Amino acid sequence: MMMKNLTDVEIIESVKKGNQADYAVLIDRYKNKAFTMLKRMLKNDFDAEEVLMDCFLKAYNNLSTFKFESKFSTWFYRIVYNSALTKLSSAKRKIENEMSSVDDLHFLQSSYNADDLVKEDLSLLVKKIVNELPLKNAAVITMFYLEEMRTEEIADILQISVSNVKVILYRSRNLLREIIEKRNLFQEVI
Repeated sequence: MMMKNLTDVEIIESVKKGNQADYAVLIDRYKNKAFTMLKRMLKNDFDAEEVLMDCFLKAYNNLSTFKFESKFSTWFYRIVYNSALTKLSSAKRKIENEMSSVDDLHFLQSSYNADDLVKEDLSLLVKKIVNELPLKNAAVITMFYLEEMRTEEIADILQISVSNVKVILYRSRNLLREIIEKRNLFQEVI
């Protein structure tokens, strides 16, 4: 009989007896639905893939504790759901910590006049890099740095919360840094 025709219980029993390769059948059976669930919750393919791999590993490592009181799929999707919540919670804590550290620096101000520093070539380069950002990120960066708007004004314009503006600013800075690093533009921008 082919492995794919076996029930989850039969596959789990086979894995528990030492046929570890049979676990691949369970992975194949549940990976698409679990990935879809994670993608909806995490809104990010990369995070969804990472968490999915962790879930299959957790399930495999805990097969000995599976008591067959519920279906394997129910047990596995509970692992998926809880792992997604954990990922979201840790991401939220990380953002909150980073935002509070950014808020602690509100008193810092530049003594440079932007008009004195901006050259035409540099200005074009910066605009080109900013234009590569997603629309909302580019808009927030432009409003905050070029238009010198406060986060409250940006929030009113975009009809989002001030904290969301701060998150978008933080992410936008990281995206800009990544673009600059990938293209090795530090010397040109600095």
